[in-house]
Amino acid sequence: MRQGDGSLSQIQFELPQEPEFQMGGGGLYGTVSDYLAFEQMFLRKGRTNGRTVLGQETVGLMGQNQIGALQMPRWESVIPSLSNSGDFFPGMVKKWSLAFMLNSEPVPGGRSANSMAWAGLFNTYYWIDPVKQVAGIMMTQILPFLDSKVFDLFDRFEKAIYAGL
Repeated sequence: MRQGDGSLSQIQFELPQEPEFQMGGGGLYGTVSDYLAFEQMFLRKGRTNGRTVLGQETVGLMGQNQIGALQMPRWESVIPSLSNSGDFFPGMVKKWSLAFMLNSEPVPGGRSANSMAWAGLFNTYYWIDPVKQVAGIMMTQILPFLDSKVFDLFDRFEKAIYAGL
């Protein structure tokens, strides 16, 4: 856990095994390889290892704005020990598909408009850019969410990937 002085300390943490409410991906576990396979399946329009996992229409819907004129607001934390407040791409309109956050504009030096992305509580971040056929993931085990050092590293990681294309 990031401390006030910027240092990290170990903590004991476990998600409730019988939570009060079901939290989307809460309690979902996977490896970097699992996430990369998941991302690649979207780049291949639902196919992986020669098999169809999701239909092309489903993949298409998962990459389209599903909230109309509504916008994703700034993230406001209600539990600061677990999550910082913040904003993915300040000043840019963000939308939701059936499964992902969508950036409405190209990210300077990075992903194309309407790339699919999201993140996890322990500062895990990923994106899928079907236009440029590239995806990326970064996983840490650091709390609270939206850690400025990790988020800055993720931004630099993404820009380095695109600079190398």
